[in-house]
Amino acid sequence: MMRKLIVQQWVTVDNIAAEEDGGLSFVSGEPFSETTNKAFEASMMGFIDSVDTLILGANTYAQSKDYWPYADEQGEYGEKLNNLTKVVASSKLDDAPWGDFPAATVTRDPVATLRELKEQSGKDIWLWGSLKLMHFLMDVGVVDEIILLVCPASRGRGTRIFADRQELKLAEGTSFDNGVVRLRYEIKK
Repeated sequence: MMRKLIVQQWVTVDNIAAEEDGGLSFVSGEPFSETTNKAFEASMMGFIDSVDTLILGANTYAQSKDYWPYADEQGEYGEKLNNLTKVVASSKLDDAPWGDFPAATVTRDPVATLRELKEQSGKDIWLWGSLKLMHFLMDVGVVDEIILLVCPASRGRGTRIFADRQELKLAEGTSFDNGVVRLRYEIKK
């Protein structure tokens, strides 16, 4: 069975995936702590256990590389994230270190890389953040599923998750006591 490329994005109820300054102040539910909703935590852990490869764009990589490899407060989730195989799509980077963990592989051609990865055996592939890369990969048809973590907030302005028409098929919807709703969509091809 072919591996799937799954996009997971935090969004507001009004379709914003990044605030005007690029921030994500609307995100709720992380890092995990004693007060984290257990069902939500189980859902997030279940997802990270279903993937073995993380692909990210150069900007998301730049924002993540100095935090995640050292984010002890993220506990088991952070440990699992840091140990995923990582691929960075970039036309400028030559290497992509990740703290003391194995460095990410840099690809100049994410479409070819993803098509190759999907043919290999393994768990699914997770596209993390990286809105420009996500839109590009959706346009060329390599995204299989989108998981939206809808936070109980609106922003009015910012970068929308979808800039144009997109036909999706709802596969699953779950609401949590922390106000987050997890919507999993299959991409109609």
